[in-house]
Amino acid sequence: MATPVTTAVNAPPAATTASVYVALDTNLGQVVIELDPVRAPLTVANFLAYLDAGHYNGTVFHRVVPHLLVQGGGFTPDLQPKPERAPVVNEAGNGLSNLRGSVAAARRPDTADSAGAQFFINVVDNPQFDRSDASDPFTAGYAVFGRVVAGMDVIDRMREVETGPAGPFPSRVPRTPIVIERAGRTEAPAVLPPAPMPRVDR
Repeated sequence: MATPVTTAVNAPPAATTASVYVALDTNLGQVVIELDPVRAPLTVANFLAYLDAGHYNGTVFHRVVPHLLVQGGGFTPDLQPKPERAPVVNEAGNGLSNLRGSVAAARRPDTADSAGAQFFINVVDNPQFDRSDASDPFTAGYAVFGRVVAGMDVIDRMREVETGPAGPFPSRVPRTPIVIERAGRTEAPAVLPPAPMPRVDR
């Protein structure tokens, strides 16, 4: 799903073991994400490094698949790629599942340890993205590192936009850019949805 090419490295450990909350202020509304540094410490640390550097400000959700996911974090509105750091090790075997509303690290399907800045939000349950065999990159899974705790209605509006070919992509690009105008840390919402049950890996 993403195309970093450098060798994967272990990111610095996350600064806290408590949940971290991030607000994505988009031109369709605000989305609040709860990050899980306990189960996905490397992936969360990587995401926060990009976030705190301002990487996500002005990026777009460049890929919308209505019955699958919305993906962003790597391109400007004119679909120019933003520079990325070295990718992180795939943490898909962390017990978190690709359920509706979960946030996962995008990566190349043929390279397990290739996640960079891009992420996707599952708009339906996608168990096919969970790890089933770590030895094969095509079944090694996509690492979930958080979940949407407010603004899932905004994500559902994203999945309904008209898409087509644009830039380097043959399809699935929103005709009108969905822009992350600002991304930053925030407080927890007053009411949190129930936490999903941990996955039991096969």
